[in-house]
Amino acid sequence: MSLQISALLEQVLQSPRRQARRVVAIAGPPASGKSTLAAGLVAALGGAGVHSQLVPMDGFHLDNRILSGRGILDRKGSPPSFDVMGLLRLVQVLGTSQELYYPLFDRTRDLCVADAGHIAPECDTIVIEGNYLLMDAPIWCDMIEYWDLSVQLSCAEAELEARLIQRWLDQGLTPEAARIRAHRNDLPNARLVGQTVLRADVVL
Repeated sequence: MSLQISALLEQVLQSPRRQARRVVAIAGPPASGKSTLAAGLVAALGGAGVHSQLVPMDGFHLDNRILSGRGILDRKGSPPSFDVMGLLRLVQVLGTSQELYYPLFDRTRDLCVADAGHIAPECDTIVIEGNYLLMDAPIWCDMIEYWDLSVQLSCAEAELEARLIQRWLDQGLTPEAARIRAHRNDLPNARLVGQTVLRADVVL
């Protein structure tokens, strides 16, 4: 991973920017390593003297009450379970030099906290990560014009399955419940990412 981050850092630093801030999108299926790569890249940018900020897409999960009302609570993490218009509105201004706030997902409480994330005016580079940031579907695909550099992570399904089951085990589920959660929701989402991905600047 460290070698990937070093190589990616050079590509980021050489990327031209559309607006005042540089915006880097890291997309990929669940458990593919997006969060780890994004956090590592932000740390590497900081080490290079670049003021950067990590913005997770997860803050735009719809509330569980809305998902329950729509009958898709068990599909949380799928595209319809996100406030995609709210995410797009944020994406459209990430490249500006203004101070911004955005929601964060509290995994412990399984809910989003409004304006818990903060981007200072002096921030130079935004790294945003999420499953569907390169999705070829209405509204989602409108975001690609705002990425100065896009990165797509790929991973073998067998490896994703093992990681996803372990993720649920770590959250206290039984082995059978963890397997069911991975197969009913996470893996279908992972396949959808692979089937609908737009072309990325970098594929890892």
